[in-house]
Amino acid sequence: MKRLLTSIFVFPMLSLPAYAQGIDETINSATAPIAKFIGQVVFFKIPVGEADLPLVVLWLVVGAVFFTFYMGFVNIRGFKHAIELVRGDYSDPKSAGEVSHFQALATAVSGTVGIGNIGGVAVAVTVGGPGATFWLIVAGFLGMSTKFVECTLGVKYRTENPDGSVSGGPMYYLDKGFAERGMAGFGKFMGTFYAIGIFIGALGIGNMFQSNQAFVQFVNVTGGAADSWFADKGWLFGTVMALVVGAVIIGGIKSIAKVTEKVVPFMAVFYCVFALIVIFMNYDAIPQAIANIFTGAWSPEGVVGGALGALIIGFQRAVFSNEAGIGSASIAHSAVRTNEPVTEGFVSLLEPFIDTIVICTITALVIGTAQVAEPGFALVGVQGIAMTSAAFEREISWFPIPLAFAALLFAFSTMISWSYYGLKGWSYLFGESLKMDRLYKLIFCIFVALGSMVQLGPILDISDALVFLIAVPNILGLYFLAPIVKREMDSYFSRIKSGEIRKFKQA
Repeated sequence: MKRLLTSIFVFPMLSLPAYAQGIDETINSATAPIAKFIGQVVFFKIPVGEADLPLVVLWLVVGAVFFTFYMGFVNIRGFKHAIELVRGDYSDPKSAGEVSHFQALATAVSGTVGIGNIGGVAVAVTVGGPGATFWLIVAGFLGMSTKFVECTLGVKYRTENPDGSVSGGPMYYLDKGFAERGMAGFGKFMGTFYAIGIFIGALGIGNMFQSNQAFVQFVNVTGGAADSWFADKGWLFGTVMALVVGAVIIGGIKSIAKVTEKVVPFMAVFYCVFALIVIFMNYDAIPQAIANIFTGAWSPEGVVGGALGALIIGFQRAVFSNEAGIGSASIAHSAVRTNEPVTEGFVSLLEPFIDTIVICTITALVIGTAQVAEPGFALVGVQGIAMTSAAFEREISWFPIPLAFAALLFAFSTMISWSYYGLKGWSYLFGESLKMDRLYKLIFCIFVALGSMVQLGPILDISDALVFLIAVPNILGLYFLAPIVKREMDSYFSRIKSGEIRKFKQA
């Protein structure tokens, strides 16, 4: 089996420089029908007024609404305590686990803060109008509750390995949680299905897509496809990126966390500072841009589907950005040092807040203020990161350079986090062993390089679809196991109030 997997992934890499274009065409033509079919199933849409609503988005949003009410608006009640936990106020160094609350949060945030925060928001604003931003914020707020449930379960049902490492995430709480209810076979099937999906997703949307987009931005700021010396050097860029990623992930979650705890705060502050500079350079347009967000959210006239279209597109962008309900972040949060599973649920509340409510909203305001100040600032047909770049460039000509640097950091941080997600799916399927661990990391690094060399659109489409398909078993499991989380939460709050749980670090 190991030799077969090695030959499948390594051989194409060795022969790629000479036959890259032919490989692209062959793989794309073979997988395009599969990608189209899977995409139609996973992202099946139902017409709602003049807009189309993907059922998977409805599935995730309904879950977020339910968990928000069922947990008594924990996204508000637990916010202050989440900050206290991240500061280390309640951190017991003797607790089981591998990383601190802050490191777990940084790793999870690095997995969600990516190219979509820069380019995906621009698409949402273009298609759904400024009002999409309002619903994006609402969806981010609701998604905080979903994260709370899945990350609490991730820690509660994690497996502690003999070497002191831990493995957790949806595949484990689906497996063990359903087994506790006498449905062991069903739980094992659900866990295996999830593990396969997260493994493939890690190689595609969490790896190749990030590497590809980082290369595209790098080429753009070094002269563009026509003038950049790097335009045909995807193999070189990809190889360097693979070596850097490999140097980080070889040490496992502790190594990844040490990098993310430094990179994530830096990249978030770096991007937000430049974005805020652009926003305030358009200070005259700020009131109107904010007003457009609120009026557009309820206006019957919108770009696509009016107010309902803005709602759907905003919710969709938020779900795609913060991954609440996908369950991926619970894999990183499961590695935290704590004996109280619910504490990591509180910490995870901050993730959609940072990713969606802060960074995505700032991006939307960059574009919104530019649109108010100069409605035709971007060329017709320009969307995604190109539109965000145009909004930056409108103020200062060299601003796309720091934007490209931020995009490179976002892509890098996403890859190293998703490498861990994929690894835990892989180890769930093939067992915990050093050989299988190294084989997976080799495969992952090969795919980092491939992402910059080839244009495998259908493969990425399949990966993207599978990532959202695994939301189906994950949310189903969350519904079944939510009463356990509620009991954990109520017990924890009562012990905090009684003084049984005290701070290890005094403010």
